[in-house]
Amino acid sequence: MSHEAHRTKPIEDKTEPLVSVRDLHTDFTVEGKTAQAVDGVSFDIMPGEVLGLVGESGCGKSVTALSLLKLIPDPPGKIRSGAAIYKGQDLLAMSYDEMRKIRGNEIAMIFQEPMTALNPVFTIGFQMREAIQHHTGASKTEANNQAVDMLEKVGLPDARARLDNYPHQFSGGMRQRVMIAMALSLHPALLIADEPTTALDVTIQAQILDLMLHMKSQREGASILLITHDLAVVAETCDRVVVMYGGKIQEVAPVKELFRNPMHPYTRGLLRSLPRPELDSEQEELETIPGIVPSIFDWPQGCRFSTRCPL
Repeated sequence: MSHEAHRTKPIEDKTEPLVSVRDLHTDFTVEGKTAQAVDGVSFDIMPGEVLGLVGESGCGKSVTALSLLKLIPDPPGKIRSGAAIYKGQDLLAMSYDEMRKIRGNEIAMIFQEPMTALNPVFTIGFQMREAIQHHTGASKTEANNQAVDMLEKVGLPDARARLDNYPHQFSGGMRQRVMIAMALSLHPALLIADEPTTALDVTIQAQILDLMLHMKSQREGASILLITHDLAVVAETCDRVVVMYGGKIQEVAPVKELFRNPMHPYTRGLLRSLPRPELDSEQEELETIPGIVPSIFDWPQGCRFSTRCPL
């Protein structure tokens, strides 16, 4: 079977994509061996949509997102080729100074690891204020007020007093909320959310997802790239879904169509591994995908899923 099960029906035939990613290749070289973390990935993010990027750990989801913002550490990583077109310009061809104008302001990212994404030697207030002042020219007082407003929206108690705290004075969940507040503070055209609710309880998860969708609605044509392994969140929030495995895209589809009629064996395996109400818990076990993910340094020939495929 083809490694990529694309649907042909676009959301809006005549709408230009907000971001168009074409043939993206990102490698990592470790001890003389090269790993193809992202291998020929292409997809569009349409204005106003929430695009889900799903797949198990190590499939290339986060590397794809980091590549769009040119945040791949070099070495050991390297964006070998490809393009990411935003407003007629290739993000991957931009200089450091050009990307600084884009990051945070036009395209913001909620990073997967809140424990390490914040600078430990600066207060939360300084880190939030720096981004706001850099992109908007706001005064310190105005930037502080905007930071407090966003921290309150993500449910951080006593937000104004906590501006003077350092990252180590927050729990993992609180740091995650700070990261989300920072990303949303400038109302970006594209929010890349990499597992944004991982460290949060279910109630706060729902609150944060609602806030992200609300903030998206405040800017015409704004979009979200939601990276997650939580298919329940995908079903509730996404318009379309990109399924990745082994550094390649396996399937792209509108969310309802994907859940109703998955085409790729890997997608079918993912959906069948979910708990279902009709299962008799005493008699039936959840299905699993057989085998293990091959080494990133030694992908199989042809379809990356071939070593685990039931067909």
